[in-house]
Amino acid sequence: MRRVLAVDPGEARIGLAVSDLSKTIARPLETFRHVSRQQDAEWICQRATELDVESIVVGVAYDQEGTTGPQARKSFRLIEVLEKLSHIPIIPWDESESTEVAAQGSRPGEILDARAAAVILQDYLNAQSP
Repeated sequence: MRRVLAVDPGEARIGLAVSDLSKTIARPLETFRHVSRQQDAEWICQRATELDVESIVVGVAYDQEGTTGPQARKSFRLIEVLEKLSHIPIIPWDESESTEVAAQGSRPGEILDARAAAVILQDYLNAQSP
């Protein structure tokens, strides 16, 4: 069995989360500072290879009407670079309210982005189970 990696792309920081081997539980992994789309994608691919993941779920921030706004377009551009750099399947996933859910009951900080990635990943994992 292999894990799933999730990415919460942000303006300043990018959060990563990883599943357990059974793909039932997501946990925050790390947060790193956004540098450039290319360098961010290279780091994500490196971590994906190190963790031997079977797929990468990338959060897409659709606007309130559910359409592709500026933030969603940024996620799709990151997805394009990831697809060019890696043979690992990349899965776009609606990240609506993931940061708000991650922030509930916790203090703000850099780990918030990794917790948001874990929220995205848990939502994805829940949708995959029968």
